[in-house]
Amino acid sequence: MKTVGFAAYDPKKPLAPFTFERRGLRDNDVAMEILYCGVCHSDLHTARNDWGWSYYPIVPGHEIVGRVTQIGKGVTRYKPGDHVAVGCMVDSCQECDQCKKGEEQLCREGNTGTYAGYDRFTKAPTQGGYSKHLVVREEFCLRMPEGLDLAKAAPLLCAGITTWSPLKTWNVGPGSRVGVIGLGGLGHMAVKLAAGLGAEVTVVSRSNAKAADALELGASRLLVSADSDAMAQAHDHFDLIIDTVPVRHDITPYLPLLDVDGTLVLVGQVGPMEEFNTVPLLLGRRRVAGSPIGGIRETQEMLDFCAEKNILPDCEMIRMDEINEAFERMEKADVRYRFVIDMASLAAPAVV
Repeated sequence: MKTVGFAAYDPKKPLAPFTFERRGLRDNDVAMEILYCGVCHSDLHTARNDWGWSYYPIVPGHEIVGRVTQIGKGVTRYKPGDHVAVGCMVDSCQECDQCKKGEEQLCREGNTGTYAGYDRFTKAPTQGGYSKHLVVREEFCLRMPEGLDLAKAAPLLCAGITTWSPLKTWNVGPGSRVGVIGLGGLGHMAVKLAAGLGAEVTVVSRSNAKAADALELGASRLLVSADSDAMAQAHDHFDLIIDTVPVRHDITPYLPLLDVDGTLVLVGQVGPMEEFNTVPLLLGRRRVAGSPIGGIRETQEMLDFCAEKNILPDCEMIRMDEINEAFERMEKADVRYRFVIDMASLAAPAVV
């Protein structure tokens, strides 16, 4: 299948149109027309090779909502016309202990990324959702629940599951006390999902500028991290803190906010972090953990929960040819809170 998209050709150049070929359908594959694709900070990092594993040309995009156009002869879960979604991975070994318990993101052989990965069989590089069409293994295709707004749902496939997974792993529910550091693309979803689960939610931010937003999203309050008195009064308060800050930073000031056996989970920054003081960890039996995305079963659970509770990201819709401006604005945190590309703006039929 020949299709079109926007690709990074070089880490220092803007994304530009790209014509390429999707693989033919295997027996267990689903082909889809992409309707909407979210814009993630990971897309920007990959386009610029910030993590050192990009290849070129590369088509980013792993927050994908589409419509099934064709299925392999062995597919049983979907039919043409179904609305479906794809997140950050499109394959895994399906045989290891992690895959068998629904934790494909932790596959012992490594999952196959929607982009910046390599096909398990052909070893060809994978290309993502800034494109008109996608072919994906049936097991990694998610069902879009009835009633969930397709135009706003795409960021749930990364920002949603990245924050949902630690909330479920650490058993957040009514009575839980959750802190969220940072109120951006990840942070605003953490607030909405934690509040939806019945937790008491506090946003931790450097200033009071986003206090009104925090309350509107479902938080009970905003804690200003630059206010030493307020931070001291919040000692031992949280059962779980989700740190969504996407750049290198010092976590030491946040550790005393955790109660005994509390956990601070890093979901934003990928790479080196500042040194931190271990005293609060030792004296409070506190923990620092990391969490990636969730597995397929957990992602479907999250989508169904969002449909039930009417939880959706706050989105700004853009055209495909506005992606470079969106990247520039995202670097300046000039978006409330996620960009979504309307792929109808990339009009081109598939050629099989």
